[in-house]
Amino acid sequence: MQNPMTVLLIEDDENLCKAFEEAISNRNDVSLVAKTNSSLEASKLVKTHKFEGIIVDLELHYGSGSGFDFLKQLKTMKMSVNPIIVVNTNIISDIVYEKIHKGLADMIFYKKQKDYSPKLVIDSLVLLRRTYSADNITIDESPEDKEKLLSDFINSELNLIGINYKLKGRQYIYEAILYILNDEENSQEFSAIQFLANKHKLLTSSISRAIQTAINEAWRTSAIEDLRKYYTAKINYHTGVPTPTEFIYYYVEKARNMMKKH
Repeated sequence: MQNPMTVLLIEDDENLCKAFEEAISNRNDVSLVAKTNSSLEASKLVKTHKFEGIIVDLELHYGSGSGFDFLKQLKTMKMSVNPIIVVNTNIISDIVYEKIHKGLADMIFYKKQKDYSPKLVIDSLVLLRRTYSADNITIDESPEDKEKLLSDFINSELNLIGINYKLKGRQYIYEAILYILNDEENSQEFSAIQFLANKHKLLTSSISRAIQTAINEAWRTSAIEDLRKYYTAKINYHTGVPTPTEFIYYYVEKARNMMKKH
C-alpha cells in the first residue's frame, strides 16, 4: 500500500480551506502537509518539502501574489518529485485556460461548476496519482488487485474529460467498461448495453440515452483542450460527440493497453 499522498494547498478562502481540511481528515490516502495564501511562501515550501500534489487557486485576493506567479516560478525549479498540479479557480477564460494547459497544470476545477466540491478535487488528485504511477507499480495478480487498478484507471480517465459523477450515465459507462473487460472469455453473450438493461431492469434505449446524456454534457461543459488531450479517438464530424459504443470501447482499449504493462 502506498503512503498517503503529500499535498500543498494554496488558497485564500478560509471557508474553502476548512472544507479541504475536513475532506482530507476523513481519509487515510492523503496528507495535507501545508497550506498558505501566499505564492511566495508556497515557493519556499516547495523547496523544503516533497509534495506529490499541489492544489492552487489562481487568485489570492486575501493573500499575496497569485497562483499564476507560483506556477511560473514552479516551472523554473528543479525538484526530485514532480507534483501533480490541480488548479482551483473562479476564473472562466479561454485565454487563461490555454496558458494553464501549456504545461502548468494537470487539471482545472471551476469552483462555480455545479458538481464542484473539495472532495471531488481530492478524489481526482488521488486518482491521477494512481494513474501516473501505474507504470512503476507491481501488483499482485489477484482478481481484487486487478479490479482495483481497473476501477481507479477508469474513474481517473472519466474525471479527466469531465464526465459528471452525478449523472446516472457515468455509472453505466463504468459498469459497461468493466463488463467488457471481465467477460472476454465468454465472448460477451450480451452486449454491454443489454447487460446493463438486464442488470438494472431497464430498456436498452434508456441505458443508451443515459450514457449519451453524460457524454453530451461533458462535451458541452468541458474545455475543448481537455477533450482533445484526453480523448484522442476520431469523432463523427456530423454529431461532434462520440456514440455510447464508440466511447465505451475507446476506454476498453485504453484499459487493455494499461493492463498489458502489468
